[in-house]
Amino acid sequence: MTGAATMPRPARAATQYMHTQVRSSTPLELVVLLYDAALASAATARDAMTRKDIPTRRAALSRMLAIIAELQNTLDLEGGGQIAKDLDALYAWLTSRLLDATVQQSARPIDDAVRVLKPLRDAWKTIATESPAPAQP
Repeated sequence: MTGAATMPRPARAATQYMHTQVRSSTPLELVVLLYDAALASAATARDAMTRKDIPTRRAALSRMLAIIAELQNTLDLEGGGQIAKDLDALYAWLTSRLLDATVQQSARPIDDAVRVLKPLRDAWKTIATESPAPAQP
């Protein structure tokens, strides 16, 4: 048997909580959750790199790359104007830096990514907090 049924009880509870949080979040809140997950993965990757734990580092960097790709893929480049184009270029740069972290076996590119992701996350959090809640049917 695989999946949630084979997870220890606390892990199942955490997974269920995360699923509930995602299902009940607004699109702006989901963006913040993605940034939070990217930053958590960065911390994991950096820690794994210092411990020379290659499988954990690889998994964390892969997760970060997937999150950045998801953020990039959701951009509306036609309707989003210059902001969307700038974010697209920034996400491409972040992807490049994360690949550099792997190739160079260095935490510096991860640190560079975090320096960019933190203020973006904070800005999205402000927008999500200040935006009016969507009308409920």
